[in-house]
Amino acid sequence: MTAERHAEPASWVLLRGLTRDSRHWDDLPARLQAALPAGTVVRALDAAGNGARWRERSPGTVAAMTEDARASLVGLGLRGPVRLLALSLGAMVAVDWAARHPQELAGAVLVNTSLRPFSAAHERLRWGRWPAVAGALLRRPDAESLERLVLRLTSARPRTAEETDALVARWAGWRDEAPVSAANAMRQLWAAARFRAPTQPPDVPLRVLVGAGDRLVHPRCSERLAAAWGLPLQRHPWAGHDLPLDDPGWVVQAVCEADAAWRRAGQLRPASTAQQATR
Repeated sequence: MTAERHAEPASWVLLRGLTRDSRHWDDLPARLQAALPAGTVVRALDAAGNGARWRERSPGTVAAMTEDARASLVGLGLRGPVRLLALSLGAMVAVDWAARHPQELAGAVLVNTSLRPFSAAHERLRWGRWPAVAGALLRRPDAESLERLVLRLTSARPRTAEETDALVARWAGWRDEAPVSAANAMRQLWAAARFRAPTQPPDVPLRVLVGAGDRLVHPRCSERLAAAWGLPLQRHPWAGHDLPLDDPGWVVQAVCEADAAWRRAGQLRPASTAQQATR
């Protein structure tokens, strides 16, 4: 790869999933900052319609979400190429980014994502979860009820009743501060449903993380993507869809391993050779 693509120190940019924002990473950005080589920059982005940008209109396509993320990097003064840690819908953005602007990325770690044409609709969102998801989008229950549903669908980590109540209360407070509109939630869901990945892998080093306990998206979605593109796949034995929530230490270790592998891959090899070595 070119020296520019693996310029050091690297910047890691974190992309969240459907209706979630940078606060939902909790302390993972700080953990990454401490674990990665000195000088590494770690930034978590809010997508339009979420978090600090909740008043904005969410794009209706993954491609438009990618352009929004690219513009956010410019606003932060981050110069590429950057590395991405991307979850679910965020990982779709990462794949689109890698496919259309590979020179801007030095690598991406994709967490619990699901992509056409590699996965069927009933695997990308398990049939049994459709009524709960649709009901939440259409009925708009109170913040605590909605966040309790989200936690049940996305987490497999055992918690006491007190731990669950504290987490739900924190999330509900965030939602009250920055409510994601029903229209924005539907646009994000529609964008995810329509996105189709290229059949051939982008010219960017990619790795896949998957939680075996994902009750929202079938783990086969990540497994099939990794198999189709010849990517390294790391399986967490029990974590759910929100793998960074369930086991942030495991995710930090996986990201550090990817970061180190990409650095070791060499800065001066042709892109195709270096990419193959990291898969």
